[in-house]
Amino acid sequence: MAVTLDVGDANNIHPPDKQTVGARLSLAARGMVYGESNPYQGPLFREATTQLGAMRVWFDHADGLRTHSDKVEGFEVAGADHRFVPADASIDGSTIVVKSAQVADPRYVRYAWHGFAPESLYNAAGLPASTFTSER
Repeated sequence: MAVTLDVGDANNIHPPDKQTVGARLSLAARGMVYGESNPYQGPLFREATTQLGAMRVWFDHADGLRTHSDKVEGFEVAGADHRFVPADASIDGSTIVVKSAQVADPRYVRYAWHGFAPESLYNAAGLPASTFTSER
C-alpha cells in the first residue's frame, strides 16, 4: 500500500503526481520484497486508548512523528453515540492526543476519514499517515 493523501486532488480520484506514487511503491517493494532496511510506510494506526477527556492514538512506523504545518489536522472524535466531531490533536512523542470540547468522554477516533481530507501527519521519512478509524 502506498498512501497518497498528500498528492491527491479533491476533484479527481487519480493523483496527478505519479512520480511520488511510484517512488512510494518502489520503497515498499524494496523493503518488503528485496529486504532493504529502508523506511517504506508512513504511520499506521495500531490502537487508541482513552484518557480523561481525550484519546491517545498509537502508531507503527511513527519515528519522528511530525506535520508540515503548525497544526495537526484531520482528526475527529466521538462518544458512545458514534457521532464524530472535529477534534484538536497534538503530537506527544510517537503518539497523538486527540480531544474535543464537544465530546466529554471520547470513545472513538478517526483520521482523514472524508473523501478528501486535510492531511498533516508524517513520520521522519516524510511518509504520510494512512486514513483510519478506531471503530470496529
